[in-house]
Amino acid sequence: MCNLVIDEGNSSTKIGLYDGDTLITTERYQTFGREEAAEIFSRYKVENTILSSVVDSDEVLLLFLRKESRRFVLLDQDTPLPIENLYATPHTLGRDRLAVCVGANSLKPNSNLLVIDAGTAVTYDVVNSKNQYLGGNISPGLSMRAQALHELTQKLPFVEVKEEVALFGTTTETALQSGILKGLLYEIEGYVAEFSTAYPDLSVFLTGGSAFYFERKLKSTIFVDRNLLLIGLNRILSFRC
Repeated sequence: MCNLVIDEGNSSTKIGLYDGDTLITTERYQTFGREEAAEIFSRYKVENTILSSVVDSDEVLLLFLRKESRRFVLLDQDTPLPIENLYATPHTLGRDRLAVCVGANSLKPNSNLLVIDAGTAVTYDVVNSKNQYLGGNISPGLSMRAQALHELTQKLPFVEVKEEVALFGTTTETALQSGILKGLLYEIEGYVAEFSTAYPDLSVFLTGGSAFYFERKLKSTIFVDRNLLLIGLNRILSFRC
C-alpha cells in the first residue's frame, strides 16, 4: 500500500507515490483528471491521497479520490500541519508554498530555513528554528519576466531563456536572455544574503521547475531538491494519520 501525493500547479500536475518516506516514482501530466487518476490506481495499491492545488480542482476528480482512498486530504488552511503557520491570512496562502516549507522542515527540523521555489512565480519563504512558518515574498519567474517584457513593450521580442548566458548581451535577444536570467539570479543571491544576516545559521533550500538554472550559479551553499513539494505533501499526509 502506498501514498499518492498530487501537486496541481499552474502549468502542469506532478504526482508522487510513496512507500512510507521512500519515493517510488514521480510522473508529470499536462492535464490530470479522473481518467489519469484511475489509471494510477489501477497500477498501484494506493491507500491514502493528498491533493494540493493552486487552481480550481475538478470536482469529478475530487469525488473519485475521496471514494477510492482510505484517507483523502485536500490541503487547505484547516489541514493539520507538522509546523505552526503564523501567516496573517492563512486562507490566502498558496498551498504549494506551505508544502515546500513542510518538506524542507522535515529534512532539516529545528533550523532557520529559507525555501526558494523557482516556478511560474518565485517564492521566498521562511521557517524558523521553532518550526514556525513566518511568511515570505512572491516574485515573477523566468517565463513571466520574458512574457512581460514582450507584451508590455512594442518592440521587444519574446525570448526563450537559456541556461547559460554571457555577462551582457550583444543583441536584443541575448540582452533579454542575460537580463532575465541574471536579474533573477542576483535577486535570489540578494535574498539569501539578507536573510542570512537576519537568521543565524540559515539553511537555504531551492526547488521548482526552474531550479536547474540556478543550482550551479549560486555562490552560497544551498540544498537543491526537485521533489521538495512532494516530500512536504507526503509529510502532511502522514501527520496524525
